[in-house]
Amino acid sequence: MNTVNEKVAKKGVIFDMDGTVWDSSENVARSWTVKVHEAGFTDKTVTREDIQSVMGKPMDVIADTLFTYTEKGPERDELRFACENYENEYLRENGGILYDGVVETWQKLKDMGYHVYIVSNCQAGYIEAFLGYYGIAYGTAEDLVEDIECYGNNFLQKDENIRLLAERNGLTAACYVGDIQSDYEATVKAGFPFIHAKYGFGTIDAEVPVINSFEELIKTVPEVIG
Repeated sequence: MNTVNEKVAKKGVIFDMDGTVWDSSENVARSWTVKVHEAGFTDKTVTREDIQSVMGKPMDVIADTLFTYTEKGPERDELRFACENYENEYLRENGGILYDGVVETWQKLKDMGYHVYIVSNCQAGYIEAFLGYYGIAYGTAEDLVEDIECYGNNFLQKDENIRLLAERNGLTAACYVGDIQSDYEATVKAGFPFIHAKYGFGTIDAEVPVINSFEELIKTVPEVIG
């Protein structure tokens, strides 16, 4: 008989948000344009393409990229915070484009013994707006999505939040599913394998496992983390 207490295996699949589980760019652009106009920049418009070009970056970097017509400092920060807050409210009411098979695949992964999580570079409240709009239960071991973390909660970089969430939930194995190069780089830095959601917003400059649709995770996840 083995008398050594072995750690019970707990395998997790950690997901990026934008370009991986949904595309909120159109409604984010609409909500941001409202606040840009309210701030007095009535000749400026935030487009879907603008938002897609910066998806995955921390919110302060996004503001520095898109709001170059504002003065860096309090003016830009005020506009950024107004956009963040209204975006959460708008998405909670209007949602985005959920990729096919997300909820069903999450449930299948859970039934297979995997645990589902989300880590994003978004502002605080964004993941909750997504989950709330689609009525997805989260926050406990019994829920579909067991835990979430984001840049807006603690101002940590994505690799730090991936590690933080994995440690907090006692994962013995995990992988991260994302769509852009910075997702891959953060995952490597965090020390986990990466799966590329090729249908998303970016390409990956590395040989990694690829999914062309969300449902393919049912086959790919066991191949990556067992």
